[in-house]
Amino acid sequence: MELFKREKYLSKIRGFYDADDMIKVITGVRRCGKSCLMQTIMDELSANGVPADHLIYLNLDSRSYRHVQTAEVLDQLIASYASLPGRKYLFIDEIQNVSQFERVINSSREDGDFSIFITGSNSYLLSGELVTKLTGRYIAFELYPLSFDEYEEMKQFYHKAIDPDRLQELSQYILEGGFPRAIGFAELADKRTYVQGIIQEIFEKDIRRRVKIRDRQSFETVRNFIINNFGATTSISSLHDSLRKNGLEISRQTIARYIQILEDAKILYCCDRFDMKSKRALSGEKKYYLADLSFYFALNTDNRINYGPALENIVFIYARSMGYAVSIGRIGALECDFILRGGDMQYAYVQVALTILSSRKTEDREYRPLEMIRDNYPKYVATSDAFLQQRNGIQHINIIDFMKKQRRF
Repeated sequence: MELFKREKYLSKIRGFYDADDMIKVITGVRRCGKSCLMQTIMDELSANGVPADHLIYLNLDSRSYRHVQTAEVLDQLIASYASLPGRKYLFIDEIQNVSQFERVINSSREDGDFSIFITGSNSYLLSGELVTKLTGRYIAFELYPLSFDEYEEMKQFYHKAIDPDRLQELSQYILEGGFPRAIGFAELADKRTYVQGIIQEIFEKDIRRRVKIRDRQSFETVRNFIINNFGATTSISSLHDSLRKNGLEISRQTIARYIQILEDAKILYCCDRFDMKSKRALSGEKKYYLADLSFYFALNTDNRINYGPALENIVFIYARSMGYAVSIGRIGALECDFILRGGDMQYAYVQVALTILSSRKTEDREYRPLEMIRDNYPKYVATSDAFLQQRNGIQHINIIDFMKKQRRF
């Protein structure tokens, strides 16, 4: 089957295809499409004339390679390809399955004439030994489940129906989520079952193998609480108090550890708050966004959409997929939903709401924080409104159209 090309990510990696002095590290939550991204890279290299035997793909999650669990076995396997003349392209999927893989990858990079690509489903790849041994010798690319623009592109690519009602199509995306394989299922119930399987797989493969969780029930309670309150301002202290009121005796340290585990497994992304007056990060309260909204609906039976946090989550993932660093801005008693910083160190400010057309009070609530920011970086109010307006130099954008055109803030 022809693979859907995720050009948003390929364009970031393409310049490093032949960089045999740099390990290309692709991370992201399980089932977000890392293996298919590798396959499309291989397809491009093949189309550019690289011989098939110089494209080496090792999926360490597959039965064929389940015996590859130690550095010695992996080293022997890679060495069997080293005698091929010229540059080889080595793709290793889910490399965290191999203990002490770092020294093997480093020696292959130095001695084997390999351009190396590796993937992993958790933050372990970018910590510990990899950072210590390969500092300056790797470049990381984070892959996310499909953003809304990719969701529509992929549906079109595979000849799936797209609702002409733009808001209805966005609602469908919110309920279904952006895991690429889920698009192939016709029924929403099947999509939910698939995502529930992903959650179970993450726990068994990316959490249980890495860390010891003595009380699985308390871990799942914290997990469900954070997922159910995505986009809400949260602190360890307030979460601790809420859980205690619901009868769960758990320490603040354990809660913090559980949240970090969820972040390491790339289920959650933390968004820090930043005081724009003092120019300092604020400790304590944070917001957490989901790698994919389907995590929320897979754990709940209610299909009602709370568009406020859902749209924030969509914009957060879209901005991250476009390469922005994202934080939340506090301006006195007010809050700017997102401060975005691009790779060029330019900033943008974004307020997100379903609509600002319902009342003047609603409009003022979204514009006021942006009007208090005195610099000249771009400012946006992002909504689903068809009728757009401008106010004090602040751009009112339809976020659906904005994402479909893959525009940058």
